Amino acid sequence: MISRAPLVAALLSAFLAGGVQAQSVADRLNDYPTAARADYVFACMQTNGQTQQVLQQCACSIDEIAAILPYEDYVSAETVLALRQTGGERTAIFKSAAVSTEQVAKLRRAQAEAEIVCF
Repeated sequence: MISRAPLVAALLSAFLAGGVQAQSVADRLNDYPTAARADYVFACMQTNGQTQQVLQQCACSIDEIAAILPYEDYVSAETVLALRQTGGERTAIFKSAAVSTEQVAKLRRAQAEAEIVCF
């Protein structure tokens, strides 16, 4: 009689690996903390108006950005933008470094895509 245990173990392993992969994709698409999303929506509404329609558009916008840009990249770009607003020679590297410029460019592209979809 042929043992099916190795086959069952292999199928179970493949099934579980697929489930873990699907879960990590879902986690990646929802890796923005609620506070970060709310912060974005509040700032967006401050800029665009305090209406229900703007609330929906701003919520849509952060959802689109989250689908495009991992949270870690979002935080990096927001940090660079905040440091660029401060003065002093210690922050000068954030104004000219290629890595910083690329991080901000990725965020700007995600924001532009979100604006096309949501506004």
